[in-house]
Amino acid sequence: MMQSIKSNPPLHLVSGPPAAGKTTYARNLAGKIGAVLLDSDEVCEKLVRAGLILAGLNPDDRDSPAYKTAFRDVVYETLFDLAESHASRLPVVIVGPFTTESGDADWPVRLKSRFGKMPEFHYIWCQPAERKKRLSARGSSRDLPKLANWDSYISTCRETPPVYPHRWIDTSL
Repeated sequence: MMQSIKSNPPLHLVSGPPAAGKTTYARNLAGKIGAVLLDSDEVCEKLVRAGLILAGLNPDDRDSPAYKTAFRDVVYETLFDLAESHASRLPVVIVGPFTTESGDADWPVRLKSRFGKMPEFHYIWCQPAERKKRLSARGSSRDLPKLANWDSYISTCRETPPVYPHRWIDTSL
């Protein structure tokens, strides 16, 4: 027997700085509600790396103006396109930093227009010192540029919560 499909399944958007715990939180949430999980790192990583290499850029870079110009918006649009293809029939959890968007009070309204429903927003945060420890511990080559220039990098991180209604989750130890 086929299960009935929810008429308006939830859409969740998980944001926050790198190493705050977005992916861990989102995996738990997706598992709890039976959602499709769309994580920017998992969905687009191989394509982004290949594009950066072809452009002669550092494949571990996610913070330079070159990366942001060439890939940032395209990665997010890819996540949203995939979410649109599932959101009318299944719960969806989208994960990404969404740093700029967190300061845009009109962004939720634009997402509601796009998806036909208002996402539930979750902002994952922890102390910068804890994020640095987590970046070091996970040993990803993508984190090396951040760690090598920590003071410069951390100055670019948004440390204030989104300007729209959201759940605040502090994962500091």
